[in-house]
Amino acid sequence: MASAYFFRAVAADGKLRTGTLSAETVRQVAAELKRQGLIPVYVGLEQKSGFAFSLPSFNGNKRRDVLFFTQELSTLLNAGVPVDRALTITAELTQQGEFRSVVLDILRVLKGGRSLADSLATHPLYFPDLYTNMVRAGEASGSLAQIFERLAEFERTRDDLRGYIVSSLIYPGLLSLVGIGSIFVLLEFVVPRFALIFSDPRIVVPTPTLIMLEASKLLQNYGLAGAFVLAAAIAGFVVYIKSVEGSLWWDTTRLRIPILGDALRKAETARFARAMATLVSASVPLVQSLTIARGILNNKRIAGSLDQVIQGVKRGEGLAGPLQKAGQFPPLAGHLLSVGEETGHLDAMFNRMADIYDSETRTAIRRFTSLFEPLIILVMGLVIGTLILSLMMAITSINDVAV
Repeated sequence: MASAYFFRAVAADGKLRTGTLSAETVRQVAAELKRQGLIPVYVGLEQKSGFAFSLPSFNGNKRRDVLFFTQELSTLLNAGVPVDRALTITAELTQQGEFRSVVLDILRVLKGGRSLADSLATHPLYFPDLYTNMVRAGEASGSLAQIFERLAEFERTRDDLRGYIVSSLIYPGLLSLVGIGSIFVLLEFVVPRFALIFSDPRIVVPTPTLIMLEASKLLQNYGLAGAFVLAAAIAGFVVYIKSVEGSLWWDTTRLRIPILGDALRKAETARFARAMATLVSASVPLVQSLTIARGILNNKRIAGSLDQVIQGVKRGEGLAGPLQKAGQFPPLAGHLLSVGEETGHLDAMFNRMADIYDSETRTAIRRFTSLFEPLIILVMGLVIGTLILSLMMAITSINDVAV
């Protein structure tokens, strides 16, 4: 059954065209646009009830803005659209006002005689060294369209992995929140009502019930002060782990957590490999690639180990040997890179390594959540069950009141 599809496309003169076409699939619409000499930029179901056709960018979500920007530029440059015109079209397509201003500023700098890489570098919060160095290499080699293809793939896979990790941890987080909330409600509102029943000195209160009543009193009397102390402790901890010494300690500690530490190490390895594959394939020098990749890693312990690898490369020891000696990456990573050096296909091996550790990160996260979720349910069930059992013991003890 045919549906009305909205499209945005670029004509041969570089101008943006919009409209609707009736077809059964998006692929048919794209084929028809190409037949008309147009380059499809976006095809989707026709607008309903005045809503936008694409997901809007959320304020502060720079990664999604950059991903959209990279994908659009890749499409336009591969279609032969000049860089300045491609930037103009991308600015028109951008939904988020703040990022549109960034794109227009990049265009202004570019028209002022700077290179595209230098223009992007004026906004380092959006375009880090990896991005600008890739673009610089693309401009030097005349393969800018291909570079944006690689950058789009890099941003997309990195965003997919990050999204998977976050979504996997949402459910355990909600379980913990609900469990803690249930305990708070019991101690703050339910238990105090039962406490009035046990005010009769003739009633012998069982020890578990007595402990529960005292815990409820502490929460009522000192709960607010305790919340302030906890908030202050958390704030102090956050400040500490943002310091150089604290962040190194925290990153090292996280790597030692059973199961979770393994998942974090594999995620960082995938991030490192994906960045290196993107840089090496663009002919960025190896030492410079390692330096850039070091800057995008989240874990300071693993990032710091790359200093040793960089020094080894400078001494002519190759890449695989120093990486294995650093001791922060999985053993398989060193063996894969050794094969890549021997065959002369280091970029392909980095890509293979990234795919392997993307997959293993997902497996490790699944393993962690499959153990963590039942553990949370068990602990919360035991705590809440103990509270309820204590109340039931207290109620039955009323029968033992001395006559």
